[in-house]
Amino acid sequence: MQNKTALARVISIFIFLSVLFISCQTNEQAPKEIPVSKFEYEICVDSLSVITGKIEKNQTLGELLYFHHVDHPEINKIVNKSKDIFDFRTARVNKSFTVLCNNDSIGKARYFIYEMSAFEYVVFDISDTINVYKGQKEVEVRIRKASGVIETSLSDALTSKSMSYDLVHELSSNIYAWTIDFFRIQKGDYFYVVFEEKYVEDQFIGIGKVITANFNHRNEDHFAFYFEEEENFGDYFDEKGGTLRKAFLRAPLNFSRISSSFSKRRKHPVTGRIKAHLGTDYAAPKGTKILSTANGTVTEARYKRNNGNYVKIRHNATYTTQYLHMSKIKSGIRPGVRVKQGEVIGYVGSTGLATGPHVCYRFWKNGVQVNPYKQKLPPGKPIKDQNIQEFTQLKDSLMTVLNSISLEK
Repeated sequence: MQNKTALARVISIFIFLSVLFISCQTNEQAPKEIPVSKFEYEICVDSLSVITGKIEKNQTLGELLYFHHVDHPEINKIVNKSKDIFDFRTARVNKSFTVLCNNDSIGKARYFIYEMSAFEYVVFDISDTINVYKGQKEVEVRIRKASGVIETSLSDALTSKSMSYDLVHELSSNIYAWTIDFFRIQKGDYFYVVFEEKYVEDQFIGIGKVITANFNHRNEDHFAFYFEEEENFGDYFDEKGGTLRKAFLRAPLNFSRISSSFSKRRKHPVTGRIKAHLGTDYAAPKGTKILSTANGTVTEARYKRNNGNYVKIRHNATYTTQYLHMSKIKSGIRPGVRVKQGEVIGYVGSTGLATGPHVCYRFWKNGVQVNPYKQKLPPGKPIKDQNIQEFTQLKDSLMTVLNSISLEK
């Protein structure tokens, strides 16, 4: 009997220790989950309330901050602090904003964020000392391959396959503008293209650069390969390394009419005096985009009494162009900046000595103002000799990619 009691006690102790051991093992195998912090605009919002909205007409930064319990003296400091970074008076109606507030009964704003675009924003940080800075959401670049056969137009062929109209503009106005007359493309022409699409938070925001393309027009291939001969400054070349661009655009505007031609004797419409008019005037509505007619470096971008707002660009040792009477010069266009052919440099206006909205386009050759339409202008430059090997390697690899695309009808 005593032996049975002792055996029972041993078995009980064994079972107890086994259960304890299993429990310990279970606890070791199931560690506690660590909560993951939530971030908005790279700011931890775990202890903040998040309020979103849209800018309304005539709404001010002061109004928005005061509504979230920021007093006027502090608002004044914030406005002064932000002047050189972002002028809130330029904020546009229906643009999104976010306010991050203390999660308490008062709910005072600690951060105010205005979204300038789908991926750019400005932060007004008033959580401690006032700090205003710009930021960017992460942009995801996806490579897309596409093809199509022309039935009616390039636009229809691309948009029918859910591609952005920006791609139509890039192919017709920037890449093949000097090679193919898109008013004369015909049914049966076809294309292959490899290009970038940009996404923010899985939302499409636009295309990036076209990497390579082949447009077959009237049974003739027209290849385009993007290649950077200088860092962050590339262009398009054919399979032999020749540029697809001519040296100069015909005009600095896409849609315009010549209102006054280059002349050695012209009666000035404002002063009435007979004098030389060493430029070509293109009349267009105020605000029309003015384009640089060739690659070059900005040498002047300012206001003069007669010229109004103007930009001057040196293209090489021989050629210089100038664009007068702008309503405004595009932001970022200043002396020393490199610009590409077709890049917007300003907007049509009537500043200076002008009777109506137009751009006066002036053209220098070897320091002398000449009529650009009577010049035998050089073609665009091909790939430099020292870059031929690198370009050939890139071209060969991109040609393989183009050949791998199936033609979608």
